[in-house]
Amino acid sequence: MAHNVIEVANRIVSLSRFEVGDLISNLKLQKLLYYVQGFHLAIHNEPIFNEDIYAWQYGPVVKEAYYHFKKYGSGHIEINDDDFEKYYVEFTDAETELICDVWNVYGQYSAYRLMEFTHEEPPWRTTQIDHIISHDKLMSYFVTQIKE
Repeated sequence: MAHNVIEVANRIVSLSRFEVGDLISNLKLQKLLYYVQGFHLAIHNEPIFNEDIYAWQYGPVVKEAYYHFKKYGSGHIEINDDDFEKYYVEFTDAETELICDVWNVYGQYSAYRLMEFTHEEPPWRTTQIDHIISHDKLMSYFVTQIKE
């Protein structure tokens, strides 16, 4: 069963470590959501969250998450206890592992570098700006990125 994108976003943000300068902006979060969704589709043949990903000028964006976290501007996202509790869900071990794997590989990069990566990849590159990046495009590309 797919989750709400804010549930997945909160889980991603919870992996950052503010105390060591490990911060997530809205721009960076959008790219990490794209990678989580793409790899989940490729591995499990189903989305991890229900909301669509759009091709925006600065890369893939999930509108619901973008507007939810817009109040942080270009600064780092902080999840307060009320927000975290409101959107807290249990993830399966496979979902948790995938989210952590994406974080471990892509979380080390800046938002700008992640934007550059996504601009080079077919799902964003072959989708018109402001249009939905289809699950088929995501799956077709991310299947080629899975390492055995």
